[in-house]
Amino acid sequence: MVGSGTLVNTIAVGGGGIVGYLFQRIIPVKVQETVLKALGLGVFFIGLAGTLSKMLLIKNGSVSTTGEIMLIISLAIGTVFGELIDIDKWLNQFGKYLAKHFGSTSSSKFSEGFLVTTLTTCVGALAVVGALQDGLNHDPSILYTKSTIDFITVILFAASFGIGCAFAAIPIFVVEGGITLLAVFVKAFMTTNMLTGISLVGDTLIALIGINMMLGTKIKIANMLPALIVVVFYVPFFGIG
Repeated sequence: MVGSGTLVNTIAVGGGGIVGYLFQRIIPVKVQETVLKALGLGVFFIGLAGTLSKMLLIKNGSVSTTGEIMLIISLAIGTVFGELIDIDKWLNQFGKYLAKHFGSTSSSKFSEGFLVTTLTTCVGALAVVGALQDGLNHDPSILYTKSTIDFITVILFAASFGIGCAFAAIPIFVVEGGITLLAVFVKAFMTTNMLTGISLVGDTLIALIGINMMLGTKIKIANMLPALIVVVFYVPFFGIG
């Protein structure tokens, strides 16, 4: 069934958030803080590995790179639009709205958990490519695999941030469901290079999420999300090289 991958992923994220929240009550704060740093390190390397897998080319024993100009231009232009719209502000306000109605902890921690989990689960290559495959080929296998990974990851997030992580199920449903529904209309435009470019930018943003978690920095990664759209317009004219 088309869309089943999105449904399963939504349930996995929501369920993982609830399980992690229950664990949070028995895990000391000191342990939560250490686990958060460790998670940040893991997220950073997941994003870095994804980025390098798309950027590095190994041929005849020599290593070269591709996509770096596209990456820089997409991030620069996308961030300009993101800052003007201030996506980070809107997501935080939505997080605070949810915290007001459903949260039992401080609204700031609830919002932070919601934002980190949303970005980590929605931005990566698996989310985009999996939703496209579900829509184009009626094959949700990638999203099923992603659901397993997300379930475990969100449990760990929620153990540190709280119940706000569970509400990342809402944007997961909207983003992946929307991509799946639109897949039929964009099929003719989704070239291999375009998917590679989207994955490259998405994995780079995931690496930045890891840096935020490890170092406690406040890079507004949400405001860089339009870079994913810039790729769609950049690649047809200039390629990925």
